[in-house]
Amino acid sequence: MSKINWGIIGCGDVTEKKSGPAFSKVAGSSLIAVMRRDAEKAADYARRHNVGSWYDNADELMADERINAVYIATPPSSHMDYAITALGKGFNVYVEKPVTRNASEARQIAEAVKQHPNQKLTVAHYRRAVPMFLHVKQFLDTKLIGDVRTVQIRMWQSRKPKLIADVETNWRLQPEVSGGGYFHDLAPHQLDLMLFYFGEPEKYSGFSLNQSGATTADDNVNGQILFKNQVVVNGSWCFNVAENQTTDTCEIIGTKGRITFPFFGNYISWKTDEDEQTLMFTHPEHIQQPMIEKIVAYFNDEGPNPCSIEEAITLMDIMDAFTGK
Repeated sequence: MSKINWGIIGCGDVTEKKSGPAFSKVAGSSLIAVMRRDAEKAADYARRHNVGSWYDNADELMADERINAVYIATPPSSHMDYAITALGKGFNVYVEKPVTRNASEARQIAEAVKQHPNQKLTVAHYRRAVPMFLHVKQFLDTKLIGDVRTVQIRMWQSRKPKLIADVETNWRLQPEVSGGGYFHDLAPHQLDLMLFYFGEPEKYSGFSLNQSGATTADDNVNGQILFKNQVVVNGSWCFNVAENQTTDTCEIIGTKGRITFPFFGNYISWKTDEDEQTLMFTHPEHIQQPMIEKIVAYFNDEGPNPCSIEEAITLMDIMDAFTGK
């Protein structure tokens, strides 16, 4: 395999700019076909993005002989079935986050990967490849702030977060579809970066509750992680605060200073005894493109897996622990 020819299952909002166009902008990669159950919307997406073929049925897309890789961008409730089916049909797979609704489903995908050793699967924790977050990792690796002692994550939003796409049906607040609530949509980005930065966790625990009762999804989640390198992470996710109290911050505190950044912003600030600065970033036009470049290399045996199903299972184990599943 040299040219990666993609088919998208679920060409919804996340694929409009974050990922979809990048598949045909990465060298050795091309978007061949898209699928959405709403045929009219699938056709419209294909027309607007200059994609040659569209389908309203995933099996029909996977029957397209030109395709050798599948990107699964549907809501999480269908990730497991589509991923297992695609692997069984001989496709390499890129699956959106959260990889599944819970760790049990993620383990079923991992078993399917083992059963199909010629196929590869990567999970869309794409912030691992975004320059700003790699810059944070470089600061940590070079001990800009010394040895890390504690990390404080605060994601506090209103009942209708501006960070979330405004869609006709808010499936993110339907636990049977999303796995939970807004926590399940946003926290994978944050918690995966903690795993990327600090390695293997030693233990973790947490709790969640539905404070507002506005939906069936919990809207307040709290958790802590102790990593094997003794780094302690504390996280608070609340989706029922006043608009004037919204925040998206990560503070990494070390023996020589502090690094602060937002997960959905474009700056890094740091303060040490010798220095205090803020560095601004311009994110890639298609924020998943750096990750897709790494995936294309991996699918062609030219690089490592940028995020394996095993790493995603660890993430889902943590999320399950935080939400009491």
